[in-house]
Amino acid sequence: MAGNDKRTYLQPDVLARISDLELRARLAVEGFVSGMHRSPYHGYSVEFAQHKEYVAGDDLRHLDWRVLGRSDRLYVKQYEEETNLRTHLILDTSLSMRYPEADGKTARLTKFEYGATLVACLAYLLTHQQDGAGLMLFDEKVKADMPPLTNLGHLRQVIGRLEAARLEKPSDDGAVFRRIASRLQRRSMAVVISDLLIDPDIVIPTLQQMRYGGHEVLVFHILDEDERSFPFMDNTEFVGLETPDDKLTADPQALKRAYLAALDEFETKLRRACTNSRIDFVSLSSATPLDVALRSYLAARLAQVKAAR
Repeated sequence: MAGNDKRTYLQPDVLARISDLELRARLAVEGFVSGMHRSPYHGYSVEFAQHKEYVAGDDLRHLDWRVLGRSDRLYVKQYEEETNLRTHLILDTSLSMRYPEADGKTARLTKFEYGATLVACLAYLLTHQQDGAGLMLFDEKVKADMPPLTNLGHLRQVIGRLEAARLEKPSDDGAVFRRIASRLQRRSMAVVISDLLIDPDIVIPTLQQMRYGGHEVLVFHILDEDERSFPFMDNTEFVGLETPDDKLTADPQALKRAYLAALDEFETKLRRACTNSRIDFVSLSSATPLDVALRSYLAARLAQVKAAR
C-alpha cells in the first residue's frame, strides 16, 4: 500500500452508531482523571494552551474579556494543566498492518485502515467532549507526533495525517516502543493500536514503563480475521509482509492447530502481563464493526469502575 487514496476515516455511519456511547474518558478512567481537570496553581504557573467556548459551569475567572469585547462571544482560557484528559493515540504503520492487501475483489479493511478508523473515531469523540487528542504514528521509528489538543482544527490535522500515512517500513525489535514511552511527559492516556507482531518480552516491559510512569494505558490488539481463525483450505503460499523473501508453501490444515495454539499463547502472555500491570488489553478482529468493539470495551470498563466503588 503506497498511500490511502485520501480515504476518510470518519465514517458517518460508524459515528452515528457510537455517538450515544458517552465515550467520556473521564468516566472510563474515572480514578485516573480525578484531580487532572484543575491545576493546584489556579492558572498562575501553567502554560496557556487555547481558548474554548464558554459553557455553563466553566470557571468565570478564566473568561477572556478582550475576546468578549471584540466578538461579543464568551470564551474561556484553557491552560495545559487545566485541560481535561490528554490522550495519545498511537497507531502502528508498519508493513504488517497492510494485511490483507487490496485484491479488487472485496472491500475488506486492512489492519491499518481499521486502526486508522478507530483512531479517527476516538479523536472525534474526545475532541467533541473537550478532551485533548494527539497522534503518534510509528514503524521502525516515530513518524509523527502531534500533541493532544482539543480544537476542531487540530482534529482535521489528525485526520489529514492519517489519510497521508504511508506503510513502507517494517517494525523494529521494540526499540520504537521505548522511544514512544520516553515522549510521554505529562500524565496522560496512551492508546496503543497495533498488531503487536513483535517479541512480547520486548513490548511488555515498555507498556509497563508507560503505566509505571503514571499514564493510563489501553492496548487495542488488531488482527485480521484470517490471522485469528486461519481459514485457509488448499495449499497456500505464505509470504512475509515485512520480509517478502520469506515464503512458505504448505497445506494449511497441517499447520492450523499449531498456529492457533501459538497465537493463543502469544495473546494470553500479552493479556496476562497487561492485566497484572492494570493495562487494558482489547483483542479485536478487523471484521468486527467498530461501534460493536467500542460498545463492548466501554461496557466492560464502566463495569470495572462501578465494581471498584
